[in-house]
Amino acid sequence: MTEARATWIADQRFDGIASSGHKIPIDGDKKSANSPMDLVLIALCGCTGYDVVSILKKKREPFTSLEVRAEAERAATPPTVYIEIKLVYRVGGKVSRKAVEDAVRLSEEKYCSVAAMLNKTARISYTIEYAG
Repeated sequence: MTEARATWIADQRFDGIASSGHKIPIDGDKKSANSPMDLVLIALCGCTGYDVVSILKKKREPFTSLEVRAEAERAATPPTVYIEIKLVYRVGGKVSRKAVEDAVRLSEEKYCSVAAMLNKTARISYTIEYAG
């Protein structure tokens, strides 16, 4: 079982820590750290990025870099959940476009648990850019 907790520091600042033991600052006001909703987008980018890297490595694709960026829109009224998220994958190296497209699709449709949760409230789309 995974566990997590957030300990209040001051104002809207907390220290978050999960079973991994790594502390992460959280700031609801975004003055000194990422907000909880920022962390959700970061988690999505990290989750799908992990999948894409794993798949490309298994396919022995010669990628040299990967950046996953999220652009998101939130609902106008509380709870202001994400309602639309666009992921932009920027891949470097002499990779097969088909391999990258397959890896991204597999992550989005099958492997990324964060995307699976967010799909309950948000429409997630993606584009792929090639850095060369």
